[in-house]
Amino acid sequence: MASSTVRPDNEGHDIAARLLVSAAKLSYDPAVEVDWDTPLDKDFHGQSPEWNSLYGTAYWHEMTEEQRKELTRQESASVASTGIWFEMILQQMVLRDIYLMDHTDPRFQWALTEIADECRHSIMFARGSQKLGAPAYRPKRAVLELGRFMKTVGFGEAAYAGILVAEEVLDVMQRDWMRDERVVPFVRTINNIHVVEESRHMKFARDETRRHLARASRARRHFQALVVAIAAYYIITSLVNPEVYVRAGLDPERARREAAANEHYKAQLRASCSGLMDFLADVGMLTRPALFFYRRAHLV
Repeated sequence: MASSTVRPDNEGHDIAARLLVSAAKLSYDPAVEVDWDTPLDKDFHGQSPEWNSLYGTAYWHEMTEEQRKELTRQESASVASTGIWFEMILQQMVLRDIYLMDHTDPRFQWALTEIADECRHSIMFARGSQKLGAPAYRPKRAVLELGRFMKTVGFGEAAYAGILVAEEVLDVMQRDWMRDERVVPFVRTINNIHVVEESRHMKFARDETRRHLARASRARRHFQALVVAIAAYYIITSLVNPEVYVRAGLDPERARREAAANEHYKAQLRASCSGLMDFLADVGMLTRPALFFYRRAHLV
């Protein structure tokens, strides 16, 4: 494909250099920007209700308004916890990718800038979850161990395509949340910070994915496409920890059944990933085995 042809290294340098300038001009310190001191106002939601896993179901209509708000707060924290987990994996993969890179290369310097951003984001998400009154939600043990495997075998384009998979869905949902006056103000601020700074990360990830794939063999591209697709499946299916239903005072078994059958939620996921799927197809990473996992995750 034309999009996968080798491009001069100086183009990648230029993109990284521009991102470094942008980061210097427009970055945030969550410790200062987010209102951590005002007590949680439980009259607000934690996410746009339309993004809730039970929105539109029979159970949602039976819930009290207080239960709906509590569930959105818990689900918001669960999404943040999943983000922390996967960003820790991606940071390790990016560090391994740049380990031997020339330190004067703007791509090396940008990668470290991005990792610094992710460290601040993870602390921000952790404090935000705590303020929402949520525990440290974690994926299932088997998924945590698969994450260890991915950070070990994933390299090059898997790291950067993985960033896109993790961030594209979050980007779309958080753009909705940050504009929604029903969402508690400090969560809106967190989402705004994340959206602004992750837009740079996604720009770099797209460029690096193309650059790595330009010299990849067909076998390598197919292997990495499968690794990324499996990662996407487990990221998406881990966004909503079943414990959120318990903490909202719901029957967890019924809630899980209705969430699993919720076509509205599935449509939201598919819509959020349309651009990502187009990109993966363009660079040759939307293979038949990969599509199997994207369909199972309701991303296509």
